[in-house]
Amino acid sequence: MGLGFITFTATVVIVGDYVLKLAADRGHGAFSVAVGLGVLLYAVSALLWFAAMRHLTLGQAGVAYSMLTLVALALIGALFFGERLGLRECAGIGCALTAMLLMVRVG
Repeated sequence: MGLGFITFTATVVIVGDYVLKLAADRGHGAFSVAVGLGVLLYAVSALLWFAAMRHLTLGQAGVAYSMLTLVALALIGALFFGERLGLRECAGIGCALTAMLLMVRVG
């Protein structure tokens, strides 16, 4: 259940990051609707993070959240914004996935 909260929280933040990146690339101002939507999504994610803390240790939640956002944002950057994934970025993603596996408690 806790990993579900973390996954949903990460998804909300990822959508917020995507909206903010679009706003930044399109030259929107800090008080535009797009930036406001991004901020609102961040606020919702804070409430979801609180709910996740009831089910996971802070370490587990932090690693899962970081890994999910790292991988998703790297892929979104490459697929939608033409950002390059080099060897260092791929190695970082591999390290994040390894950390996630090490932090997961079974049982």
